[in-house]
Amino acid sequence: MSKRIRLRVTGDGVKGFFSRAREHARKLDRGEELAPEITVSFENASDMMRVLSAQRIRLLHVAREKATPMSDLALDLRRDTRAVARDVDLLERFGLLRSRYEKNPGHGKRRIVESRAAKYQLVATI
Repeated sequence: MSKRIRLRVTGDGVKGFFSRAREHARKLDRGEELAPEITVSFENASDMMRVLSAQRIRLLHVAREKATPMSDLALDLRRDTRAVARDVDLLERFGLLRSRYEKNPGHGKRRIVESRAAKYQLVATI
């Protein structure tokens, strides 16, 4: 996990995307350095809320603390491992989490889940 990257999730759609792109271009034209940032945009706030359910936000919060095996995440969240795996897959597709496999001596391999950023900023405009 990179402590310096900010991850921003917005529900401002295409208009917000182009607004941010213009602002970044202006900064680059002025010779300013851009802060490392990942932005995930949704077309509207309801789509964002469908992806970011209360359980998935809890998952992001726990995964943000440290890289954790999937089974330990499920125990910490008091949820079924398969349900956590489905949520991790979804959040990984949207770029909010990442996972990797590592050897688990004597037991094959295990999936480690980690945050993409130290801070998540959720922005919804209604």
